[in-house]
Amino acid sequence: MHKIWIIIQREYTSRVKNKRFLLVTFLVPLLMVGLIVGSAYFSFKGTEERKIAVVDPNGFFKDKLKNSNQLKFEFPKDVDTSNYQSKGYSDILLMPLFEGDKKADYILRSKKSMGFNLQETISYKINTAIEDRMLEKAGIQQSILDSIHKSAQIAELKAYEDEGKKSKESNAALAMGIGYASGLLIYITMFIYGTMVLRGVMEEKTNRIAEVIVSSVKPFELMLGKIIGIGAVGLTQFLMWIIVVVTLTGVGMGLLPDDMQNQVQQLQQSGGQMGAAGMAQASESAKNIYAFQHVLATTNWPLIIGCFLFYFLGGFLFYASLFAAVGSVVNEDPQDAQSLMFPITMPIIFSYIITNVVIQNPNTPMAFWASVIPFSSPMVMMARISYGVPSTVPYWELALSMVTLIGGFLLTTWLSAKIYRTGILMYGKKVTWKEMIKWAFAKS
Repeated sequence: MHKIWIIIQREYTSRVKNKRFLLVTFLVPLLMVGLIVGSAYFSFKGTEERKIAVVDPNGFFKDKLKNSNQLKFEFPKDVDTSNYQSKGYSDILLMPLFEGDKKADYILRSKKSMGFNLQETISYKINTAIEDRMLEKAGIQQSILDSIHKSAQIAELKAYEDEGKKSKESNAALAMGIGYASGLLIYITMFIYGTMVLRGVMEEKTNRIAEVIVSSVKPFELMLGKIIGIGAVGLTQFLMWIIVVVTLTGVGMGLLPDDMQNQVQQLQQSGGQMGAAGMAQASESAKNIYAFQHVLATTNWPLIIGCFLFYFLGGFLFYASLFAAVGSVVNEDPQDAQSLMFPITMPIIFSYIITNVVIQNPNTPMAFWASVIPFSSPMVMMARISYGVPSTVPYWELALSMVTLIGGFLLTTWLSAKIYRTGILMYGKKVTWKEMIKWAFAKS
């Protein structure tokens, strides 16, 4: 055990003291924030604007076909399919003469191909305009109908999870966000740190360092120490990310204007209702901040963070032993490593695909089995836990998932150690998975 601890310390300190580790640790949260802001900016700036000339023999679309930021409808009289481009229009919309409820096709001619979403938006606007016209013919004024639609938006869904005699507020949107984020983080880190283990083993083997180390420690101790040491590096990085994100959030809240902070505090004290006499109406931004804080307050963060750390470590240890086994049999050809990694990476990719399905349907039989099988449980169970424990995931399912993951790690470590023991000292021969399986199940 003492030798394993020495190897863990070496692997951990050599990576944590690296400048690249510190750079990545503090830059990744900033890059993530920049990515989110940049995506929002480019999604706004990257929208396509179309100026559409409409030929309308019906005579009512001019008042009913509403413009938007992307679509501008005009009704010129001297524009047709032969000259709409020279008149400065990107498209021309040829409306048929709608008679009663008979179905009719309209034609869109374009200078450049239009995206699917914009085409769907045009279809929706045209159908809405026809519906408005029919309502007017039936004697219902559009202004009254719009007023009713606007004033009727008074119902708001509040979902609660029953836990025995108690119930707590739930939020499906937040659960989906946590599920996607945790699944993606585990998915990425399995590849990053798993590949780090594989490369570390390959380097020691190709540099013949492994021969010197194995002379003083057992191959199993070397493999286990390397896996745990690199896993501790990943865990440290995650904890530092959490600290940085929490700090940035606190700083961001402190930079808000004083009047907005006061409004948020008033909303918190009144439970979301600004009922104090004479107090100004809360701004929309203050309400959004309060709603965000309220949603975060209803989440069991200690459970989610604790489970995330467990499944991150469990998933990493489960797969890292397999990556270490592959690294021990690879010589200097990186193509050999890629071909041998394929059976390991495919379950990781498949698990992420299942996770995206389970996020939408966390209570199906597929969700249960995928959250119990060690190959997929680190990602899939996190997607289910975000919906609540024990409301969505009973305690016995969570315990079963954890036990099977621990058992899977012990099994893969034992089998990989047998491969590692043989492969780490083998040179000049290409090894196949068939041979590796024989080594794994051979009697010691």
